[in-house]
Amino acid sequence: MAMKTRVEAVLNVGLRIPSIMLLEVLYRWDVGSFFQKIQRSSLNNNPLFQYKYIALYLHYVGYILSLVLLTLPRQHLVQLYLYVLTALLLFAGHQLSRDYVRAELESGFEGPLYLEPLSMNRFTTALIGQVVVCTLCSCVMQTKQIWLFSAHLLPLVARLCLVPLETIVFINRFAMIFTGLEVLYFIAANLLVPYNLAKTAYRELVQVVEVYGLLALGMSLWNQLVLPVLFMCFWLVLFALQIYTYFSTRDQPPSRERLLFLFLTSIAECCSTPYSLLGLVFTVSFVALGVLTLCKFYLQGYRAFMNDNAMHRGMTEGITLLILAVQTGLIELQVIHRAFLLSIILFIVVASILQSMLEIADPIVLALGASRDKSLWKHFRAVSLCLFLLIFPAYMAYMICQFFRMDFWLLIIISSSILTSLQVLGTLLIYILFMVEEFRKAPVENMDEVIYIVNGTYRLLEFLVAVCVVAYGVSETLFGEWTVMGSTIILVHSYYNVWLRAQLGWQSFLLRRDAVHKIQNMPTASTLQLQQHNDICSICFQDMKSAVITPCSHFFHAACLKKWLYVQETCPLCHGQLKSQLQPISSPGDATQGAPPANQNPAEVEQEQSEPQIELDTEEGTQAKNTPPMITSAEPEFATDSLSGSSEAQPKECDVVTDGSAGPASGLDDNGGDGSCSTSDVQSSS
Repeated sequence: MAMKTRVEAVLNVGLRIPSIMLLEVLYRWDVGSFFQKIQRSSLNNNPLFQYKYIALYLHYVGYILSLVLLTLPRQHLVQLYLYVLTALLLFAGHQLSRDYVRAELESGFEGPLYLEPLSMNRFTTALIGQVVVCTLCSCVMQTKQIWLFSAHLLPLVARLCLVPLETIVFINRFAMIFTGLEVLYFIAANLLVPYNLAKTAYRELVQVVEVYGLLALGMSLWNQLVLPVLFMCFWLVLFALQIYTYFSTRDQPPSRERLLFLFLTSIAECCSTPYSLLGLVFTVSFVALGVLTLCKFYLQGYRAFMNDNAMHRGMTEGITLLILAVQTGLIELQVIHRAFLLSIILFIVVASILQSMLEIADPIVLALGASRDKSLWKHFRAVSLCLFLLIFPAYMAYMICQFFRMDFWLLIIISSSILTSLQVLGTLLIYILFMVEEFRKAPVENMDEVIYIVNGTYRLLEFLVAVCVVAYGVSETLFGEWTVMGSTIILVHSYYNVWLRAQLGWQSFLLRRDAVHKIQNMPTASTLQLQQHNDICSICFQDMKSAVITPCSHFFHAACLKKWLYVQETCPLCHGQLKSQLQPISSPGDATQGAPPANQNPAEVEQEQSEPQIELDTEEGTQAKNTPPMITSAEPEFATDSLSGSSEAQPKECDVVTDGSAGPASGLDDNGGDGSCSTSDVQSSS
């Protein structure tokens, strides 16, 4: 069943290619210039010039027939091709009969066949060929009336009956006329079939448009005709014919430089009409899709096909080529000019493919560097692909600068390749930092700052490249030729690649500066406080050798909390606003003076309260004994809410941030808590 479906899909595409080929030929054929050439060569006496308008009508009829063949259902299309195949077989049978009769006339032997070995061999060969033709026609038309296709056997039967050779010639002509009459009768009997098909198709189209609309009709035709695959196959056939024509007319093999020029000129020849241009667009889309799929498979193996990204389907590259071809008037240029323009357009398309490959490889490479995966093959694949994406765009930019003179447009084109190389360089540096941290077997405290510096450096280089492009364009506009299109491109480039990048970079810098300022205003936990807390950081789930204390008495690594503050200004555990609570605290211990450790159980608190307190000898201890317990400024509202049973006092499911995203926290307490907040706030109420 699967094989049948595949064969039907292949037939659905392959049988429609000739219709697009016919459209291509009709578009290239200029009827007016054709008849003008005939008129000049025959000096107004050529009778073909009198039928110019008939040829024009036939030209338009050819368009209509091509469109009908293109949109026919697959079953009717297969049946039509079977009829055409039968006609070709009948023609081949009559060609065999004509050749046999001609050979017999040349030999001049009219006696029995068994007396002349050569005549016997000719008769046997012709008879076998005619029987094969009749059998094939009967099988194709699915009929047992084989005599309908046996008219071309009459000359052989006449020769076997020793009919004179002159009479055999007339018998052969009669057989051809009889077969032609059969074909005409069949056409007349099915003359209304196209009309009935068109009527049925029109009725179905009207119903679909009334119920679903024109958009649904277009999508249905797109899926049934498989237009992308159809146009791609059509263009590949056209390109193969162009290459074959070139090599069949050349005796010596071309050199390497000649091969590149041959490749570009062949592509230029195969995009001289709208149909061939669409074929090139879909071919480039499928090539880009294949390259991106191969890139994902090279990095991840078969796991790459489990999470398919709809953004990397190759359509971006095809649409880019179509827009540039339409904007530059590609199909209206001569072949040489079209080839040079295609080289630039294909350079832009390849640069877009490389950028898409980087978008696929960047998260995979960084995740591999941050993980503890020790597979050398995975690391080799990631690094080798990054090195390719680092070197190849720079090589492309160098090569295109060798062929063309530097101007504003060329600088815009090669800037994309330079930016790709810079981004790959930043990705490799961050990967190396992750691997260094992995080999050290201990986290580096300032790793986040180092990564930010690396990212900021190559972002700054990207910004400088964009500024250089804009400056070069402005200088060309002021001191060279001014155009509206060039000025528009400069304005768009300045806004998107200069102003927006500068704005985003400055906002990122301000966020980091504010986060660092908040962390500096928080008290640092002492060794005693860390021992009393005896818990892990709720963000990174690692032990805390040093920590900062939030105003709501929660402990975190300074670096982890700083990453959290890049995203939002709330506590990761209780979601209290840290912006309004941040106040300079004179003593690190004041924030936790009246509060027990964050991970202490309420039962333990009651037990500690029931035990006798040890008298302090110092004056400070006596004052603490006689003074009622104080609640810090960050706690009263929370404690009151907890006493009143407010919903805000209930322990919430806490969130943490790893790599800038929120997720459920799992701050464990001594009783093996399930990720809820610490019980210090609840203990304050008791």
